[in-house]
Amino acid sequence: MPSFSVLVVEDQARFREAFARSLASVPDIKLLGMAHDLPQGRQMFDACPPDILLLDLDLPGGSGIELIRHAAQTCPACEVMVITVFGDEQHVLASFEAGACGYLLKDSLALDLPAQLRALRCGGSPISPVIARRLLSRFAPAAHSPSARRPAVAGGAGLSDENAVALSEQESRVLNLAAKGFTFDEIAGFMAVSPHTVMTYVKRVYRKLHVRSKVEAIYEARRLGWLRD
Repeated sequence: MPSFSVLVVEDQARFREAFARSLASVPDIKLLGMAHDLPQGRQMFDACPPDILLLDLDLPGGSGIELIRHAAQTCPACEVMVITVFGDEQHVLASFEAGACGYLLKDSLALDLPAQLRALRCGGSPISPVIARRLLSRFAPAAHSPSARRPAVAGGAGLSDENAVALSEQESRVLNLAAKGFTFDEIAGFMAVSPHTVMTYVKRVYRKLHVRSKVEAIYEARRLGWLRD
């Protein structure tokens, strides 16, 4: 697996030290730096955007969700991993809606952090088991609602209209071009971005629509009225 870089934004010194120790002897992960508050984190991010942004939510100077949004808007190829003490639904959903791809609780630090970051880099969405359980519980009742009994595309869960999360301008453009039959490489050329950036948009679309393939994404987007003719 190719090497990748990480920027850490965490206000507590003991966690910064723990992260640094965890990544110190890992040859394929480069620690770009460690910020202790939101302003410093944003400054370091803008100066040298990382492949992965690892951050807490409760930061001096503001919420980490602000930095997640900033990262999604200015460097969509960067993937965001939240690591925090907040396991409530409000923080979790706000983080994913802002653009986070993974969510770990600090009481799960016994987990192999490099392995979690590698999983994120490979297209996964590492989530602490207790968070995953809460999310499953939240969406489970939808399976019994009338709106969920519509015909479904094989292999995809889809989502109900009330749970739909709006796509960004870039995500919408990628989906519209894909619906017209263009390949992801061709879309990268049209948008003057790298294929990796296009795949980042695609992963976010899949996550927002709760699907696992381009066909399912197009189906859901048409059902929700998000695709232009």
